[in-house]
Amino acid sequence: MTRKSISPSVIEKPQDSKKTLTKLFTYVTEVKWLFICAIILTLSANGLQLLGPKLTGNVIDIISVNQDPNAWENVLFYVFWMLVLYIISSILMYALSSLMIYISQKIVVRMRQDLFNKFLDLPVSYFDKHQIGDMLSRISYDIDTINTSLSSDLVQLFGSMIVVVGAFFMMLWISLPLLTVFFITIPLSILTTRFLTKRTRPLFRERSRKLGDMNGYVEETISGLKTIKAYSQQDTMFSNFKEKNYDASEAYYKADYYGSIVGPTVGFINNISLTLISVFGSILFLFNMITIGNISSFLLYSRKFSGPISESANMIAELQSTLAAAERVFRVLDEPIEKIVENPLILNKPIQGHVQFENVSFGYLPNKPVLKDVNLNIKPGSLVAIVGPTGAGKTTLINLIMRFYSPDSGRILIDNVDIAQLSQEELRSTFSMVLQDSWLFHGSIYDNLIYGNEHATKEDVIRIAKEVHIHNFIERTKNGYDTLISDDGVNISKGQRQLITIARAMLANKPMIILDEATSNVDTLTEKRIQSAMIKLMQNKTCFVIAHRLSTIINADIICVVHDGNVVEQGNHHDLMAKKGHYYHLYMAQFA
Repeated sequence: MTRKSISPSVIEKPQDSKKTLTKLFTYVTEVKWLFICAIILTLSANGLQLLGPKLTGNVIDIISVNQDPNAWENVLFYVFWMLVLYIISSILMYALSSLMIYISQKIVVRMRQDLFNKFLDLPVSYFDKHQIGDMLSRISYDIDTINTSLSSDLVQLFGSMIVVVGAFFMMLWISLPLLTVFFITIPLSILTTRFLTKRTRPLFRERSRKLGDMNGYVEETISGLKTIKAYSQQDTMFSNFKEKNYDASEAYYKADYYGSIVGPTVGFINNISLTLISVFGSILFLFNMITIGNISSFLLYSRKFSGPISESANMIAELQSTLAAAERVFRVLDEPIEKIVENPLILNKPIQGHVQFENVSFGYLPNKPVLKDVNLNIKPGSLVAIVGPTGAGKTTLINLIMRFYSPDSGRILIDNVDIAQLSQEELRSTFSMVLQDSWLFHGSIYDNLIYGNEHATKEDVIRIAKEVHIHNFIERTKNGYDTLISDDGVNISKGQRQLITIARAMLANKPMIILDEATSNVDTLTEKRIQSAMIKLMQNKTCFVIAHRLSTIINADIICVVHDGNVVEQGNHHDLMAKKGHYYHLYMAQFA
């Protein structure tokens, strides 16, 4: 397999870093008092450390100038205070580290909650366009990267700034002529850092993107593992993963490699400055313009001055990774949520279930309509079956009724009220829904059954379970209705999962019901039993049924035949069979 390389010319340009930092700062302001305490601790700890080099210089001057044996008392005096200052400084640094870990956790918990809530508020169309693995990567890897940076890099960076400023003034106090050395080396360090940073930042964004792609592929592969094995496509999937894994590894390598160049380069420049200080300081000493102790102090301060700059350069790689991760998180947080209806109507009277489509057209992509000028008039309490070939637009009709998507033109009315004037909560609270892909959450069978109606009694749950023929199955489980369902119900059969979702929809007791191939995973005998129960439970409710097995919808009040985005036929089974049109051919294709 040919190896791929990442060309900086094709890497997506990063968003405005100032904007990203501003958004991060809004999270910091929520713990501003704790952050102020952290600033005070940083100032105190680093301020005490800045006194050490000056005391060291005093000790050297005492030893080099004064030969009196009593001078050792002064040496011990300065050494004692050096130890005291460094011990206090270390205690303050420990307290600072602990505080920053606590602060970062509070920020990250809030950020992860905001991101999770955002996922819940995003429209269905967003999830149709993005991989689940990529979303998981943002809520786990990206936020963990931000957490690491906040808990350690932020403290180190702020402390470095304090040390740099403090060391500068101490060197200015000791010797102005020696300070001129930095007029050469500091601009060189800054220009080098900016040059390298400009080229490494896009690489870190590419690294995050490649990791999201790989996670999405892994999630997709694991969820479809049975199909992969059934078709013996393990080698193909492994080959594809190998390529994505290599791309992610290559992106990691390039980002870390070019990011690691910054530190050694700036360190080399700092070592040049030490050499120049030593030479220039020796010349000043020969002309009695500086003492040996002050040269020593100046050298120590120069290390404190240039060292944090070098460390900050080393942190650039991590900060670039953090900015890239934060950009990905905020990109989701900035996504528009489902359209909120201003001044929505409130349905004060009970829903009758009168549904109308008036000249509704819709397409998932521009200029590619899925539904074309659809008109329907469904009376309250009707059982409506929607049939047609795959891709005709059956599920799209349901998506529009639930307002997962909005029509491109036309309108949909419930009880003569345009659903565009209702809030999402108001509209969707009128429906129960059972999909072909059953979804159960981690919890007891009982909790899953009352998911749509938390006020249901145990007697109601058992009654519905008996109607749907799952009571005996539940009673045979280890803990009955308290049996835990784990990992989307992998510990029970697919048919049993679907029966539970049907019972859940029935227990919700909504005025309208949507069934999308709701009995596709059960056997024929069980299906017939469920149908008899569903007929009883769906009385006086408007019901929409999407079915491919036409035998299940013979008794429907209205059968809508969808073909190429149009409702080409409407009527009951006998009328449509008499017309010998699309429905007749579909039916005969199954039972001829």
